[in-house]
Amino acid sequence: MRLARSILPMVAAATIAVGLAACGGDDAGESAGAGGDKSTLTIYSGRDEAFVGPLVDAFEKESPDTEIKVRYGDSAELAATIREEGDRSPADVFFSQDAGALGALQAEGLLAKLPDATLGKVDKAYRSTAGDWVGTSGRVRVLAYDHRKLTASDLPASVFDLTKPEWKGKVGWAPTNASFQSFVTAMRKTEGEDKTRSWLEGMQANATKSYEKNGVIRDAIASGEIEVGLINHYYVLEAIKEGEADGETYPVKLHFFPGGDIGSLVNVAGVGILKSAKHGDLAQRFADFLLATPQQKYFADETSEYPLADAVPQDPSLPALGDIQQPDVDLADLADLKGTLALLQDAGVL
Repeated sequence: MRLARSILPMVAAATIAVGLAACGGDDAGESAGAGGDKSTLTIYSGRDEAFVGPLVDAFEKESPDTEIKVRYGDSAELAATIREEGDRSPADVFFSQDAGALGALQAEGLLAKLPDATLGKVDKAYRSTAGDWVGTSGRVRVLAYDHRKLTASDLPASVFDLTKPEWKGKVGWAPTNASFQSFVTAMRKTEGEDKTRSWLEGMQANATKSYEKNGVIRDAIASGEIEVGLINHYYVLEAIKEGEADGETYPVKLHFFPGGDIGSLVNVAGVGILKSAKHGDLAQRFADFLLATPQQKYFADETSEYPLADAVPQDPSLPALGDIQQPDVDLADLADLKGTLALLQDAGVL
């Protein structure tokens, strides 16, 4: 994780707190226990503490009679833990980095239905079709490229074109990264196992270079080590915000694959409430809190993710989410990580 992803959220916490003071109501203490004892809300968070910690702190300030306990970890691992714990899970809320982990709990019937008022804040493409989780912010898979060497006309129309000879040794990917694995899962669901296997093997044969993380791919493009890489959109904007260069002179730009190509998958972070939650009312308040304007603005301003609710303006340097030609994917179908890992291993990628 680069410095900005640790520092910017802490800087933004004061701004969020001010917004909360304006939007907080008289019911902040409704969930207090008998005799003034604090109620406890337990959150399992697949989002990093340096990123969402300020949001949790702000919610706790808005709810002075509530104690917040957070268990941070990998989203897929936390989802597996919740499945293991079943009705005994101490978690009230699952705040996931990835829709696939939420989909896994949906498939197990472990999530409670959310109110229509909560679901209605977010477009149906970014929430559970079963109504038991909702997206809180969005990110797009893109092809980052070196605009010192390439122009828009040089770029491929489809992610499947990256197996062509002209891209040999010029492409980077991060096979162990969760966002890449979700993307491969989406490819399996939309294009089929055979085509996905063929693409993975073709990328291997084309000397695609493996990196640990999205940010490392971005930096490899900036240093001239590779020409293009498959990453999430916000990593380039992050580097610009860090002051490495302005948007025009920074050497890495974003290419959004057209025509509904799977290379332009939009995935979401999201929140679900466990059926076994001991503090369901508090959990519901936390879910609505994440969709309120101050928090949606936080996602837009501090991380350049796409806000999904309350018509909060996005980063103006990005295309509007509605203008991106997205593939037709039910995000809950991204739950089959096990099948994706097996395919990646069988294809020699892992």
